[in-house]
Amino acid sequence: MYDKGRCMTSCNIAGFTYYDGLDLLDKLQVGTSVSLKAEPDNPYDPEAVVIFLEGTKIGYIPRTENKTIHWLLYFGHGDILETKISKRNLEANPENQFSVVVKIKDNRVSGGEQPCSEQ
Repeated sequence: MYDKGRCMTSCNIAGFTYYDGLDLLDKLQVGTSVSLKAEPDNPYDPEAVVIFLEGTKIGYIPRTENKTIHWLLYFGHGDILETKISKRNLEANPENQFSVVVKIKDNRVSGGEQPCSEQ
């Protein structure tokens, strides 16, 4: 039976070089959970979504990917999302070194899932 995937997006962490991700480099491993927060007062993007690791801002979900996630977070539905580091490549350009995957939690008793595509 075909089962829909849970993936909302898989994307690079935008602005990584401008925040404190380098301070947590050893903790930024594939599979590490990170948290998201809507930032509606952001002067550059009112639908901004910040990415945090252990309370430290490490960047943003890119503007092209953030609209639905922002509104879910803004209206208090962030508990249905799970976000993890999905790529780590320290040889790449700093803005392309880390990616995250944002999925909808699967609260069904059983069910498969389709993989998210990597960027």
